[in-house]
Amino acid sequence: MDTKPQGMTDRGSAAGGKARYQRAERRQREWRDFCLDELLPDDHTGRLVWAYVESLDLSELYQAIRAIEGHVGRDPIDPKILVALWLYATIDGVGSARRLDRLCKAHVVYQWICGGVSVNYHTLSDFRVRHVEFLDRLLTQSVSRLLHQGLIELNRLAQDGMRVRASAGSSSFRRRPTLEQCLKEAEAQLDALKRESQEGGAEDRRQRAAAERAARERTERLKQALAELAEVEQKMEHRKKGSGHKARASKTDPEARQMKMGDGGFRPAYNVQFATTTETLVIVGADVTNAGADAGRMSPMVEQVEERYAARPEQYLADGGFSTFKDIERLESSGTQVYAPVKDEEKKREKGEDPFARRKRDSKEVATWRERMGTEPAKQIYKQRAATAEFPNAGCRNRGLLRFLVRGLSKTKAVSLWQALAHNFQRTLSLRAACGLPLV
Repeated sequence: MDTKPQGMTDRGSAAGGKARYQRAERRQREWRDFCLDELLPDDHTGRLVWAYVESLDLSELYQAIRAIEGHVGRDPIDPKILVALWLYATIDGVGSARRLDRLCKAHVVYQWICGGVSVNYHTLSDFRVRHVEFLDRLLTQSVSRLLHQGLIELNRLAQDGMRVRASAGSSSFRRRPTLEQCLKEAEAQLDALKRESQEGGAEDRRQRAAAERAARERTERLKQALAELAEVEQKMEHRKKGSGHKARASKTDPEARQMKMGDGGFRPAYNVQFATTTETLVIVGADVTNAGADAGRMSPMVEQVEERYAARPEQYLADGGFSTFKDIERLESSGTQVYAPVKDEEKKREKGEDPFARRKRDSKEVATWRERMGTEPAKQIYKQRAATAEFPNAGCRNRGLLRFLVRGLSKTKAVSLWQALAHNFQRTLSLRAACGLPLV
């Protein structure tokens, strides 16, 4: 049975005529009356990031610019643009310079930050990891401002470590004989490319120059891998490892180490350390190591905090993996109370022993810490550790810090500092909003 309305044809026309409708036309050239500033809402996070970056002291980056008015040379990109791009990209979960480059050409927020200035992934990639010391000082500057405004305090801090996959595979770890053989092959290849570099046309020379650069970088990585291997061998000898344990180093990321991850497996990784305020959840200290264990990391972090802000925390919270007698003695003797669980507490209880009683070899500081951890107030204070220390770690994971896309301690620290700055920016907005202050 025909159910079409009377007078309608198969082409959807009425009374036998051809249907009219608006078609997409994408080749018509036309002028559009708008500017970038009109495309972004007034309360957009991109505007807040820009205003925040404008409030920072970036004079160090401007002093490094060699282009001078009245002289030849191309103008470099405004450092504020690059800082704002990476800060917003980190908040947005973008960790790749190539992806950020594409967004700057296709996404309105990144176009707004660029403001018509052209960027490329080489510039973005270099800027992200080149200024590690500046980023470290920027973290100090941003936290110092919060301290000055009375929005945070350093009385009680918590520390935790987070293992992040390295940009290397487990199969890249090799023993000394293999690394030495690979180095010989790489050096021979580099010598051959150098001899051929002057032959052929311009296009061939460019290709050979690229191949020579890749061979030279491979040679340098292998030399660094052998240097790192010597350090690993020394540590293994110090720990008196058995002969069945052979030292290995990565050919692609020599400073990476095999670490035990959250799922119980071992993979190449780096250990990212954050110290966070318990009440306001602001990161006040950051570091990256290639040590798989957290033991002994409390004292260096407290010293870092004191160097940054000329103040030591009164109370310091960390899990049992951090606490060593040496660290406890150093912190307790300097006026910082340690809140960390006593090891083997349950086993001692099962044996009928008091886990918080002083031991024969305990120093005065260690005995004080043991006694403190047996009190109810200390147990209540220590409960804040997990909620505090895990918060910035979870934020980093949500922002895409599941695996480093860069190699080496220096570059991974730069990426971790960008994460800390992004975290603190978001915390600054929340703290200022809670106090009824302007967001930036």
